[in-house]
Amino acid sequence: MLNLIKNFRSDESGAVTVDWVVLTAAVVGLAIAAYTAIETNANTLVTAAGAAVAAENDF
Repeated sequence: MLNLIKNFRSDESGAVTVDWVVLTAAVVGLAIAAYTAIETNANTLVTAAGAAVAAENDF
């Protein structure tokens, strides 16, 4: 039983999987944050451009 515990503690094959899962979650989180920031600023820009065009009464 003690030998099994020692082997389990020294085995690092699952550590790589955990690293990849954490890194993937971080990348997905950053992508969501970037998408949210870009979407918000794009909507603000479109609204401002629409208001500027509507304010021009050339006709």
